[in-house]
Amino acid sequence: RALAERGLVDPARLAIDGGSAGGYTTLGALAWKDTFKAGCSMYGIGDLRVLASDTHKFESRYLDGLVGTLPRDEAVYVARAPVEAVDQLDCPVLLLQGAEDKIVPPGQATLMHDALLAKGVPTALKIYEGEQHGFRKAENIVDALNSELYFFSRVFGFDLPEDEPIAPFPIDNLEDAAAPRAEDASS
Repeated sequence: RALAERGLVDPARLAIDGGSAGGYTTLGALAWKDTFKAGCSMYGIGDLRVLASDTHKFESRYLDGLVGTLPRDEAVYVARAPVEAVDQLDCPVLLLQGAEDKIVPPGQATLMHDALLAKGVPTALKIYEGEQHGFRKAENIVDALNSELYFFSRVFGFDLPEDEPIAPFPIDNLEDAAAPRAEDASS
């Protein structure tokens, strides 16, 4: 907001992205604040209760110190879960997830995507086969970056670079999302 107040950024085109805890921060910022107009969560946490029971053994007690102990502190888990605040979230969200993620399982992205779909929020979910928590394969890293660029170009209405073709993909609940723009079809 400070940058927007100083005229250094366009407040109508502020986006946020992050991975893992940063993905959780992204989803939380989109749900509980009105600063950002779109976001991308990479392998982020949407539901803390589900994560507490779903994550791998090494991290299974991690949330106890950060959030509280279940079932005693279940209300805190609910209050801090972005998926529980979808009714407050109105801006487009891209979700990128590794199919074999044991730390933040793919079900987190699927839960968030389903909730956004049900509310009618523009959203897309891309799950990368063979990827875990964080993307390791060069082609998936490139695709994730290009996917963000494509998603934000559709949301904010800017043209993609012509010198590097970026594959379009459907964005649910975004007007004309299934049909690529003319600029996209020509590459």
